[in-house]
Amino acid sequence: MDAQEIIARRIAHELRDGMLVNLGIGIPTLVANHVPAGMHVYFQSENGLIGTGPVPEPGMAQRFLTDAGGKPVSALPGACAFDSAMSFALIRGGHLDMTVLGGLQVDETGRLANWTIPGKMVPGMGGAMDLVTGAKRVIVAMQHTAKGKAKIVRECSLPLTSARRVDLVVTDMAVIAFADGRARLLETAPGVSVADVLAATEARLDVPESVPTMGL
Repeated sequence: MDAQEIIARRIAHELRDGMLVNLGIGIPTLVANHVPAGMHVYFQSENGLIGTGPVPEPGMAQRFLTDAGGKPVSALPGACAFDSAMSFALIRGGHLDMTVLGGLQVDETGRLANWTIPGKMVPGMGGAMDLVTGAKRVIVAMQHTAKGKAKIVRECSLPLTSARRVDLVVTDMAVIAFADGRARLLETAPGVSVADVLAATEARLDVPESVPTMGL
């Protein structure tokens, strides 16, 4: 099982029946492939679609049916499309139960940087700032390190996405929660030790006496 699959499968355990959930670009889109059997979750894409399903099989993608990043998505029976004004009214109005976003860095208090790297051209900030501010629960899906460098850091060196702190980070190595401005290790990935997580993390982590392995 590769890193992205581990992350997506674990985040799917956070879903609850009837939730309205936004999935960001990249790893978060894979969460739709792992909805528990019998559970009905309404996935929203900020470009104006509720009812996105799993990533389409090769050859089954529809040219005009995409996520906010332009990647193909599927639509479940009963899906509805609408304009960006309605989409952002849902986000800014606090109607999303949860958002799952990618991340470049998360600091030890739970602040997220995920929208730009200084000096690199980006088309725009997208909906990340609105999502982190407006969703009831914010989960970050990202790999634990990038090119050998920690992504969970003491303090973000990249521009912050929002003053709002995230609730949970799920990586290919660990699940980390942020409560009361502190990072707490909740679970480790299969085959990953607490020592492995600490070695790959710059931020200070609260580590309980017993840390279970994440269920996939």
